[in-house]
Amino acid sequence: MKTRAAVLREMQKPRPYGTSKPLSIEEVTLDPPGRGEVLVRIRAAGLCHSDLSTINGNRPRPLPMVLGHEAAGEVVEIGEGIDDLHVGDHVVFSFAPNCGTCAFCLSGEAALCQPGAAANAGGHLLGGGMRLHRGEETVYHHIGVSGFAEHAVASRRSLTRIDPSLPFHIAALFGCAVLTGVGAVVHTGGLKLGQSVLVVGLGGVGLAAVLGALGGGARQVIAADIDADKLETARAMGATHVVNSGDDNAIEQVREISGGGVDLATEFAGVASALEFAFECTRRGGTTVTSGLPHPDVRLAISPTRLVAEQRTLKGSYLGGHVPSLDVPGYIALYQAGRLPVDRLLTHRLKLEDINEGFERLAQGRAIRQVIDL
Repeated sequence: MKTRAAVLREMQKPRPYGTSKPLSIEEVTLDPPGRGEVLVRIRAAGLCHSDLSTINGNRPRPLPMVLGHEAAGEVVEIGEGIDDLHVGDHVVFSFAPNCGTCAFCLSGEAALCQPGAAANAGGHLLGGGMRLHRGEETVYHHIGVSGFAEHAVASRRSLTRIDPSLPFHIAALFGCAVLTGVGAVVHTGGLKLGQSVLVVGLGGVGLAAVLGALGGGARQVIAADIDADKLETARAMGATHVVNSGDDNAIEQVREISGGGVDLATEFAGVASALEFAFECTRRGGTTVTSGLPHPDVRLAISPTRLVAEQRTLKGSYLGGHVPSLDVPGYIALYQAGRLPVDRLLTHRLKLEDINEGFERLAQGRAIRQVIDL
């Protein structure tokens, strides 16, 4: 079938993206789903810094590629070997497909699935399939989703069936922002009732972490960013304190607020200095969690001696360490009960044709979560 999609053909185009237009809206051919695959009519897709990191070259990927990894839609065709999804089901995509049989999947660490990681790096689907092309030209899949399109073929292992009453533009947020942000706090970070939490980097994922910390019972939620508007947004969402991390005494401010350092610090800016800031704000014996993805060549300046002598913990968190098929429905239920108001993250709704302007807005820090309605 033919479908419209936003295709990235060249990384590191100059800004503003509204002028250079790194993403071109093209008609591509999408082959039918193979065994274990599903054709989905995309209804909503979110713009995330992980997409921006591919556009600006921080996360190199094979090109040309249909971007988009945070999406929701409706099943329109089922491939062979699938009996637990049906045409008309509503689904949320996961950007970390899990095979269900490798050692990581079997131990509950689906985000670390080895075949899934290999598929994402290669730009193909979990089973090895390539379903996108334009004439004789191969077009790569973006981490198993390629959600900036009217239709997508994905592995069944990349999809979670959801309550059909949930609007698609809200459902899409659960595929990345919620799982990554909330999960870094309550799952990877192991938040305990009454602890103090620092959230560094207040984009969509970071603000989702603020909501997760509040819902998870933190006594203090300190939000940090260099953008004054984002700090006010965090305060409006319930953060108990805000700190401009660009201030010369920002670390001292956090330590004073928390009584010597926070129990749990989380970082979502994708900048090494932000992670170092989060680490410095964590108390002795505390935990620092990062979900940021700077350029692969970036290195940290952290003393191993302090890790040992102060019994610190530094952890990475990918997809919040979740198993999406188990955790997405749970988070949706919390949203529907009014306990996880993720709709507050949504600041803009766009058309596919507006995608480059949307990414320029994201690069400027003038948006929290933008969703394309398809």
